[in-house]
Amino acid sequence: MESIEGLAPARAGGTASYGRGMFYVAVAATAWGTGGAVAAVLYRTSGLGPVAVSFWRLVFGIGLLAGLHLALGERLGARRRDALVLGAGLAVYQTAYYGSIAFAGLAVGTVVTLGACPVVIALAARWLLGEALTAGRVLAVALGLAGLVLLVGGGGSAGAAPLLGVACGLLSAAGYAVVTIYSRRVGGDLSGATVGSFAVAALCVLPLAAAEGLLPSAGGMAGTAAWLLYLGAVPTALAYRLFFAGVAAVPATVTAVVTLLEPVAGVLIAVGLLGEHLTVAAAAGSALTLAAVAGLARTG
Repeated sequence: MESIEGLAPARAGGTASYGRGMFYVAVAATAWGTGGAVAAVLYRTSGLGPVAVSFWRLVFGIGLLAGLHLALGERLGARRRDALVLGAGLAVYQTAYYGSIAFAGLAVGTVVTLGACPVVIALAARWLLGEALTAGRVLAVALGLAGLVLLVGGGGSAGAAPLLGVACGLLSAAGYAVVTIYSRRVGGDLSGATVGSFAVAALCVLPLAAAEGLLPSAGGMAGTAAWLLYLGAVPTALAYRLFFAGVAAVPATVTAVVTLLEPVAGVLIAVGLLGEHLTVAAAAGSALTLAAVAGLARTG
């Protein structure tokens, strides 16, 4: 069995290899995909709204990551600028995404947000980072977007305020782009800044969470705590620590396409654990997305 150190990302200041970086980002995206199903359970059973759930997953994530840093003998400190930029980007990304789903519906909100991310990041990376927009990367973005539309675009209503939902989705994509582009521009492994960025994000989200209702209902507190612990541990602490380590070694455009594994993981969980039916369109969308990621794993 590997030691704790062997399972940890590269130390701050170092950089993982391209292959390991791809693996880190893929695992992070898969972990994010499991969070949707858990959050849906919490919305039904805990009395918490989406912003409050986002706040508590950050709080649990801070506690778990602080413990991990201590176990690995790492310093908790991070540069103030890294924590502020990454934390603000995460707060905008998560909150605006929830707003997009609330105003435009799950299908539209997901397609707009996750679909806009690779396009926005590809253009920003070309302009700000000088990353090559190769034919292979353009093809991967196109395949990933087609797969995303097939995965989640075939069902659900447009929501009560679709235009506002689309605007929130684009704002969410911009927040995600800030996190990704900034991480690439700074360079090196920023996983050590995760605790600080979570703290900033939690403070940004706190007023909205308090207005929505910060405390869960009295019934089923043990179950609520267990689900929140999972959200804090896997789709938050583990996923973002790996993401910040992986993005240091993987071009921003490639990272944006690989994170489209998130809805694929959500579909597989819905079928395997929740008993939902896998449509032909969803199966085709999963195949296209996986093909795009596999192509990037081989060619970059």
